[in-house]
Amino acid sequence: MLRKRLIFALFYSQGNFMQSRNFRLQRVGDINWLERNFKFQKISFSLDELIVLNATKEEKDIVEFANVVKRLVENVFIPVAAGGGIRSLDDADKLFNNGADKIILNSALYETPELVNQIAEKYGSQSIVASIDYRYIEGNPRVFINDGVRLIDMHLDEYLIKVLATPVGEILLNSIDKDGTGFGFDLNIMNSAIHSINIPLILMGGAGNELHLHEGIELENISAVASGNLFNFIGNGLPNARKYLLEQGCNLPSWGE
Repeated sequence: MLRKRLIFALFYSQGNFMQSRNFRLQRVGDINWLERNFKFQKISFSLDELIVLNATKEEKDIVEFANVVKRLVENVFIPVAAGGGIRSLDDADKLFNNGADKIILNSALYETPELVNQIAEKYGSQSIVASIDYRYIEGNPRVFINDGVRLIDMHLDEYLIKVLATPVGEILLNSIDKDGTGFGFDLNIMNSAIHSINIPLILMGGAGNELHLHEGIELENISAVASGNLFNFIGNGLPNARKYLLEQGCNLPSWGE
């Protein structure tokens, strides 16, 4: 049985790392603050993967963001997935060339699906994470693109079929309603068509403690859980969370093996 993964997500915007709540951003600190408080060279041993998302609401500077990724990955020996504002193969190249192991596509999945094919042809489908942001409208999960601003005319189930027809390697499913609340994952989403997904599925949005991570990672169809909560997992929060999950028998890699 494949091991499941514990992932941490960072939201970046115009020189700073941000706390996100329902996709509204609040500045926390720059990369120096991040290195002081998280020390990813050490804390990466408590993670299976790191996600870095450029959440800048205005026009995204891919060169600046690639340089941020390059600094983050120094001496961090876990896979790093980066994305936000990738509009061309050249944009993807910049992130891969600066240390990203995978790239994350969101709006491009809907607007320029041919880009998915181009990236897959050059780097392989395993290098592409399809990020899908959704929130409930009249009880139905609906998909948003462009940093959670633009509602598209497709329900989540329909959109998943569209995305799965492209050569992506895994799906990151992010709840806008739950984002940054610390109230736990949207477990109701398991009632949707995600049961038919035959590639790895990452659940994100709402995790505020190790109990929430445990709830998510134990779901049968979930391959990984991710949290972007900078405050709840600061200091020893991530090492303690991983220790707890292993003590509960979760199917995570154990570095003692």
